[in-house]
Amino acid sequence: MKNLSLALLAAALLAACSTASEKTAALLAANHAEAHDAALTAALSSPARSAQNRARDVYRHPQQTLQFFGISPTQTVIEISPAGGWYSEILAPYLRLGRYVGALPKVRAESPYQRLHSELQAKMAQDPAHFGQPHWHSYDPHNPVLGEAGSADAVLTFRNVHNWVAAGSADAYFKAFFEVLKPGGVLGVVDHRAKPGTDLEAMKKSGYLTEALVIEYATRAGFRLDAKSEVNANPADSTDHANGVWTLLPVARHEAADAEKYRAIGESDRMTLRFVKP
Repeated sequence: MKNLSLALLAAALLAACSTASEKTAALLAANHAEAHDAALTAALSSPARSAQNRARDVYRHPQQTLQFFGISPTQTVIEISPAGGWYSEILAPYLRLGRYVGALPKVRAESPYQRLHSELQAKMAQDPAHFGQPHWHSYDPHNPVLGEAGSADAVLTFRNVHNWVAAGSADAYFKAFFEVLKPGGVLGVVDHRAKPGTDLEAMKKSGYLTEALVIEYATRAGFRLDAKSEVNANPADSTDHANGVWTLLPVARHEAADAEKYRAIGESDRMTLRFVKP
């Protein structure tokens, strides 16, 4: 009887310790999440971000988007083709304890993208106290290699896939994403969303892609679709504009008389997809 009592006591103590450990782990996780949210909020509200970029938060929802992708400050994150650096202004300071990599496609010296890349690099180099030490990786857009295999926690691409589909290089990009990510790494994709069933030529012309097409490219490269989010959805966007997605903000390629109509729509309806490398 005494041995049975001791055994029951030991079991009770073990259960109590297990419960305490679980509570401690949950508290630590909550504290980490709170600290990550605070760091992201600080990056978003920084005066180092241009007023023009901050004005687009209402359309691009950066805080919710990065939280959905699970980006944390100590990760190694590769942003593909950051152009003028809309997301770079947020990611570089947020990832100062980790590693922000801006992956820049090699372009002609006279290309407007080269000017944007140079201006972005110069801006960040002038304020290392805020932006830290961002890393820049130049790659061949026809045969992209984005770094050492298995070196990144996340790869993010914002409004780029439609360009690769039009150029016929999308498979090469998704293959490169898969190779550079660690097992369990995340690929985050945001792009203009076409109506289901839209044919390929219409997608290439309009700049809108079906979710099914993007998922097909990703899964063919080896990824597993982990989740979808409607955070960047815009039900006001009919997606059938005369000049494709470029009819809408921020390009606004339309007749001056239609400015108010398209301003009321805002920016495009966008898919937000999270993939995982098994």
